[in-house]
Amino acid sequence: MIPPSIDGHGLPPGGPVFTMAGVARGMRDLLPVSVSIVIFGVAFGIAAGSAGLHAWIAVLMSGVVFAGASQFAALDMWQEPVPWVPLMLAVFAINARHLPLGASLYSWCGRLPVLQRYGAMVLLTDANWALSTIAVERGERDVGHIFGGGLTLWLSWTIGTGLGVAIPGITLADVQRYGLDLIFVTFFACTLVGLRRGRIDDLPWLVAGVVALGSVWLLPPNWHVLVGGLAGGVAGMLQRGERS
Repeated sequence: MIPPSIDGHGLPPGGPVFTMAGVARGMRDLLPVSVSIVIFGVAFGIAAGSAGLHAWIAVLMSGVVFAGASQFAALDMWQEPVPWVPLMLAVFAINARHLPLGASLYSWCGRLPVLQRYGAMVLLTDANWALSTIAVERGERDVGHIFGGGLTLWLSWTIGTGLGVAIPGITLADVQRYGLDLIFVTFFACTLVGLRRGRIDDLPWLVAGVVALGSVWLLPPNWHVLVGGLAGGVAGMLQRGERS
């Protein structure tokens, strides 16, 4: 779903800023989430080892790519020779959800200098987007918050991957047996509940879910993420137009 504008009726007084104090607040606010990210990273590290990736390549992938869902999708397609074009299309389909996420933040950070604006977005994820959105509703105007949250998650993801590739004798079957592959799904479900503003969100969320589920059967793998998000966003815009 394309998220609504995060500032509601406008930014907190004074407009947006980017400071180290905001970065520190973002890092602190995402610390509770980092535990699940570390475990998710461990699961990826184990899966990468099972897929035949060298340990250093798996850690490098997590540090540079920093996109859990698309990294798992890449593992599913990893073979010799590597199907680069289908792999890149799958990664794009999954990560394209960051386009509407970033667009929803424009009213918050659009007036910042270009380097600060794009610097804040370099570590954008679903998790720090969600918690920074909640922080803005509490009055947060420091865009450093979203960068600091992303920094905490990046460190957690990379460290978790390193732990995963270093643990001997554990396979992908063990990850599934103990439910480690469900941790991030559970986190997103809990985050969604926390973001619900009331009945106004129900229709766009329902449309996004139904379209995404239908796309799983009708479209190539991973495109349901983008299509479901766009459908939910269109439903939200139509709903807002009817109310205005």
